[in-house]
Parts: sequence; C-alpha cells; structure tokens
Amino acid sequence: MGTLVISREINNHLYYKQRLEAMGFSDVTMTELEKDALNFLIHEMKPKLLMMDARFYECCTPFLMGELHNKFPKIKMAALCIGNYPVDTAMYFILNGIKSYLTTYDGYEQFFKGLCQIRKGGECVSPSVLERIDLRRDYPMSAGKITDKQKEVLRLICCGFKDREIAETLAISRNTVVNHKTHFFTSLNVRSPIELVRAALTMEIIRLEEIYFYPRDMTLNPLPDKKIKKRRKE
Repeated sequence: MGTLVISREINNHLYYKQRLEAMGFSDVTMTELEKDALNFLIHEMKPKLLMMDARFYECCTPFLMGELHNKFPKIKMAALCIGNYPVDTAMYFILNGIKSYLTTYDGYEQFFKGLCQIRKGGECVSPSVLERIDLRRDYPMSAGKITDKQKEVLRLICCGFKDREIAETLAISRNTVVNHKTHFFTSLNVRSPIELVRAALTMEIIRLEEIYFYPRDMTLNPLPDKKIKKRRKE
C-alpha cells in the first residue's frame, strides 16, 4: 500500500518523491513503466493511490487511465499536469472514471490545495475542466473499450485502407466502418485519421509490424488512362 506516481520525467522523480512525501503522501514510488510492465507493478504493489502525468501518453492518457481504472477499480486514481494540457482532452479523465484532475495551469495554490484534498482521501477536479463539461448541451460520451473486431478495422485504417476497402475486406457495411471510426476518435481523443494512426501506434494497439498489406485492387494516382487499360485487355 502507498502512492504510485507514473511520469516520464525521470530526472525529476527524486524531486517529486521528496515533495509528495513532505506533503504527507505515504510510501511514494516513482515509475516510468508502461503497458504490461506497469500492470504487473500495480498488481504487485497494490497502491492505495495512483497518480499519472496527464502527458504520459499525450492525447491518449485519458483512455489509458480509463483502462487502468477498469482493471483496478479499487485503486484511487488522479491525473496531474504540471503545465498546460488541452481542457477538452482533460475532461475525458473525469468522463472515463478518474475522479481527480489537477493542473498547475489553474495556479500553484489551487494545484497544491487539490493535492492536499487527494491526500486526505478526497477528490478534486480542475474548475476549468468542470466548466468545459458544463458548457456542453449533451454530456460527452466516455471512452469505450476497443474490441478485437474493432482492432481489425483500426489495423486496416493504419494500413491506409479507405472506408469502402475496409468494408469489402471485412464484409461489413460502410456505415459500420464509419461508426467504428467515430468510436476511435472519441475514445482516443483524436481529430483526424493521421492523429488516429499516431495514437494507435504510440499506444501499441496496433504494432508497426502489422502494417504491411494493401487492398487487392489498390490503384495509385494518377489513374491509368482508360484507352490504355482497354488496349491492355485486348
């Protein structure tokens, strides 16, 4: 039992550990581990509190923390950001089940006040994030789980397949493909297919070695001249 802090700022790990312990956080452990290694550490350590740098996976950190929350629902979790982080992205920490989000962008006084609340077992959410959620007419959807079937669609997107080509390859409708793409955009907090590919590879949802095949009828621009195509058939 104790406090697990996940951050890529390895050079600052000792400083963060000392500051948190001075504030009263118990048995602080710093780590930059990720994926299976991180899951193993959490399983072995069983921390009372887990805090993660919001920029650990950039736009995908809310999705990652949501996955951790589903795997370890009894562990109290908080996302922290020293600096700026897009508010529209930050609100997904809360929507994905993480009860606390703090950022120094709201001021250091507010930041440390929030940390004290978390240390005492409470919860604290940045006012700017709460305001961002309240501004919306419809309550935003939380990130959904990416299933194995959806990964097939995501893999073909990363391979450069168009919607029609994905539908034909997987024997599904184009509407289903579009619905899956919308799900990916919402879950991973991305805005374009390029950002989606980057996020999928960064998170290793899709591995680089899986991207190697192309549609059977792939044609590159400029398209062949119709007369030439006809002549070749003859």
